[in-house]
Amino acid sequence: MKILVTGTAGFIGFHLAKALLERGDEVVGVDNINDYYDVELKYSRLAETGIASEAIIDNVLVQSSRYDKYQFVKLDIAERPLLDLLFTSAKFDKVINLAAQAGVRYSLENPQAYIDANITGFLNILECCRFNNIKHLVYASSSSVYGNNLKMPLSTSDNVDHPISLYAATKKSNELMAHTYSHLFGLPTTGLRFFTVYGPYGRPDMALFLFTKAILANQPVAVFNNGEMQRDFTYVDDIVDGVVRVLDHPPLLENASSEDPSVSRTAPYKIYNIGNSSPVRLMDFIGAIETKLGLQGQKKFLPMQPGDVPMTWADTSDLQSNLDYTPNTPVKEGVGNFIDWYRKYYQV
Repeated sequence: MKILVTGTAGFIGFHLAKALLERGDEVVGVDNINDYYDVELKYSRLAETGIASEAIIDNVLVQSSRYDKYQFVKLDIAERPLLDLLFTSAKFDKVINLAAQAGVRYSLENPQAYIDANITGFLNILECCRFNNIKHLVYASSSSVYGNNLKMPLSTSDNVDHPISLYAATKKSNELMAHTYSHLFGLPTTGLRFFTVYGPYGRPDMALFLFTKAILANQPVAVFNNGEMQRDFTYVDDIVDGVVRVLDHPPLLENASSEDPSVSRTAPYKIYNIGNSSPVRLMDFIGAIETKLGLQGQKKFLPMQPGDVPMTWADTSDLQSNLDYTPNTPVKEGVGNFIDWYRKYYQV
């Protein structure tokens, strides 16, 4: 099977590409390698899959030295003509779109980046899938679409019409756009509402990275909402397992007979939560980091940030029942794996 994975210099995309290659799939990776965070980390991820930074030229396919079925191209999905050319020449079977402008807080500073990547870019992906006989489009949504929903656990049957950040609004828009293309053109689409993902090669703007860096540098750890936060932390290997299961099972029109908004009676369309379904208190998460590091962090307690929420908790019952998805990485183990990687990568 030949699969396009966008965002393969990113955290989840990097791990996903490796998993698909290791099971024998042919993969083409796409990423624009923007400077939202340290590009050297992105190039390091690519290097782990055999893509040398010095070989990367804009819009040119580069062959991996490690995987004979992996090619990478530095390309922005917002550039429609180039994306068209890639689709028509490569003849993909399935597409996983993880390319996006991420981050709730950054959307307050640079909203245009979210429109370009998450709206224009996603429309281009949909159009290319429509005209190239793609058998299944899997795309990244986000738990942020739930906004200030107070009912826990968060379920795909919940109303998500009140986002509290532009990032969330773009992800909700992706779900609506995907349904339209599923309905009008029969394109099978599955959206995945990712909950807080962590692990080796994680993003520097995420909690685990920030806390580890601060504690090792003997600097204060910013703890928002005075520590009264819970997150459905999910280890990246468990996330990748879920994405692969979803990829292999496109939604079918005949199965879409419920009033649940996560399915459709008129389209091969599905939305899943993908998380650990086991929220962890932020202070306990910090405690696991401190235990692994053998250091006590300085905590600076702060109020809630705009666009943030006090708790996330994924109801993954339909993913479990439909695809036998069961995350099995304890937080202490996952945190330990990250810190082992961090110490080695940064030589600290």
